Amino acid sequence: MYATDLQKHWENVYETKDTTRVGWFQQKPIVSLNFFEYLEIPKSAKILDAGGGDSLLVDYLLEMGYQNITVLDISAAAIHNAQIRLGSLADEVQWIVDDLSKCQLDEKYDVWHDRAAFHFLRESEELQHYLNLVRRAVKSGGFLIIGTFSKTGPTNCSGLPVTQYSTEELIDFFSNYFEPIKCLNSDHITPGGVEQNYSFCAFRRK
Repeated sequence: MYATDLQKHWENVYETKDTTRVGWFQQKPIVSLNFFEYLEIPKSAKILDAGGGDSLLVDYLLEMGYQNITVLDISAAAIHNAQIRLGSLADEVQWIVDDLSKCQLDEKYDVWHDRAAFHFLRESEELQHYLNLVRRAVKSGGFLIIGTFSKTGPTNCSGLPVTQYSTEELIDFFSNYFEPIKCLNSDHITPGGVEQNYSFCAFRRK
């Protein structure tokens, strides 16, 4: 699927579906928030939520007092939905519409969070681009928090194939530039009551 087709796919998802009923929806992203607490991320940290769409993570981070948040997503409709939901608080967030498999980022971040995008990257060129992107974008000593479908998780999401990862495979993929701090597996229950297993890892940039 070409990038333009991929963007059209996600625009259609966010324009036509009730995203409180889609499989990835979380009323409260507890695992991600627990990592922020475990890593003792300061409120002044520069945070990127990669593939954040209209996830509620940004709502909770703002509520917790985080002051420097960027949300990046391939879908303008997803970001528009989040901005509408947040109302005036949306002005406190930087929003980027771009494709993580191709984009370039000039900013440096203390925290890169991704629970949505990485496992959709399937081509070697896309994976290498992503690795180079996080290598450049995360400050030395900064953190990468990443969640993917595990080896027992789904093989498809929203009509697209994904790559499943064990925590060991995540560690291996990022090992040249990031050292693992904490990894775990977690069950996510979809709005429809289906159990999906995720692999999560937190890393520190070497």
